[in-house]
Amino acid sequence: MSETGFWIFNKAFSVGAELLYAACLTLFLCPFMEARGHRRGKCAAVFLAYLFISWFCGRIAAPQGSFILLLLLFLTAASKVLNLERTMAFLLGLLYWNAKISSGLTVESLYFTGDQILPVQADRPEAVYLRTAALLMLLLLSHIVLFTIMLYAFLHRMKKQRLPLGRLEMCYLSLIPAAGILFGQLISCLLYEIKNGELLQLYERHPVFLAVVPLLALMFYAGAYLTIMFRQSMAALQEEQAASFVERQQIRIIRERIHEAEQFYGRIRQMKHEMRGHLTNIKGLVRSKEYAGLEDYISRMDESMSDFELALRTGNPVTDVIISDKRRQCQELGIRFQADFHYPASGNYDAFDVGIILQNLLQNALEACEKLTEEEQFVSLAGKRKGRFFLIEVKNPFSGEVEFGPDGLPATAKKADISMHGIGLPNVRRIVEKYMGEMEIIQEDQVFRVTVMVQEKS
Repeated sequence: MSETGFWIFNKAFSVGAELLYAACLTLFLCPFMEARGHRRGKCAAVFLAYLFISWFCGRIAAPQGSFILLLLLFLTAASKVLNLERTMAFLLGLLYWNAKISSGLTVESLYFTGDQILPVQADRPEAVYLRTAALLMLLLLSHIVLFTIMLYAFLHRMKKQRLPLGRLEMCYLSLIPAAGILFGQLISCLLYEIKNGELLQLYERHPVFLAVVPLLALMFYAGAYLTIMFRQSMAALQEEQAASFVERQQIRIIRERIHEAEQFYGRIRQMKHEMRGHLTNIKGLVRSKEYAGLEDYISRMDESMSDFELALRTGNPVTDVIISDKRRQCQELGIRFQADFHYPASGNYDAFDVGIILQNLLQNALEACEKLTEEEQFVSLAGKRKGRFFLIEVKNPFSGEVEFGPDGLPATAKKADISMHGIGLPNVRRIVEKYMGEMEIIQEDQVFRVTVMVQEKS
């Protein structure tokens, strides 16, 4: 390879490397961008922004580290346009650079080792240029392969569970990646040094660094990965505790309502005993032809007996109470309520589990209807047994678009006390899995339908 050819190769190599790194950043960020809008346009913006910042820093001969700061600043500032949370955009940028620097330092040590193992065999400049070009290509390809593997590991871990990224969590998760980036910047300043017109390499002066530097770089990467994994485990535990708390609260409320229902039935039995006295009074008023007093007496009886009406009889006191309560709430809000629910007579289902399913599904349906006009509002409930399976279906209208989270469930739009919201359907799914059943969520024609199938216990 001639000197001119090597110069052309060197220019093309630099451009090609930047294109590959820009593509890696784009592919890493793309899965985290929400589906709204044109995702391709946003990915193209990230790709072009990376290339522009790289060109700009090279053009003005910016100090080392400026590229990293400018890219992080761009991702943070453009987070809304990219449909990313600001903290998430910043963290993803840190993870990208942590992986790039860690993989780069690792491959650099391998490159130095290969350069030492394969010394120059010829004195001709053409051979030297060709050998250098081959080693540079090997270095770039090795770096891209290792870099891609590291980014994929970060991507796979981050997509497993959504992280709550407040200020404290952001500082906690950013500490190790930032330290890894600073370490890489420091080592890159020491790799090559010119002294008295002679090029000195860090690994030549201190051979022990040949193993220490990549080891530390990989430890910074592993530390960032394990920190994310640990925080996800803590978040999952907190969600489970919150779900368990809500479930206990729901069971407590259901028990209280069952106690009220028992008192209700006791009052009905008492009313039956009192009916004989009421009939005697009515007969006396009829015999004395006091029809005005009779009409008033019957009206007062009618008012007192309206309190003893349980709207629905499903075959189980737990479901009787829950469905009757929701029906009464719908009537107060002017929402049409339809119910065709029959509790399975087999007795192989825990009534409280079925009650929690109904409580959550009907409550979600009520909240969705409150956002609509009175003409559009309705809640439909169906429950029936088919062989060894019990099917529960709740339908309601909704407005706008339903956004689904990484777990496949609708994301809550509530902001207040966010830790206690959005866990109704996860609770339902947990009970469904307990009965080895399935939950299906379908939205079509502005109607939201949840179908739950639970299997009868042996």
